[in-house]
Amino acid sequence: MAMTDLNALRTTGLREGAIDQVRVRVLPDARMTRDDAARYLGHASKTLAVWALNNKGPRFVKIAGRVFYYKSELDSFISGPAAA
Repeated sequence: MAMTDLNALRTTGLREGAIDQVRVRVLPDARMTRDDAARYLGHASKTLAVWALNNKGPRFVKIAGRVFYYKSELDSFISGPAAA
């Protein structure tokens, strides 16, 4: 790691190898909007939209024309394919 990077870590109070926290809004029933789900996964919102069009990516639900993702579905998607 370059010296300037180490100085930046010291001045911001972060440790080397620290993980950035991602802030997302999770509704009381564990739903997230597409924007929050994309932020949670580390992708763009448009990427999730394209995955949905191609029947790929995490499962979602449509409620009153809006797309929502359940946190449990996102966690399953991150973990990998389910054993069949």
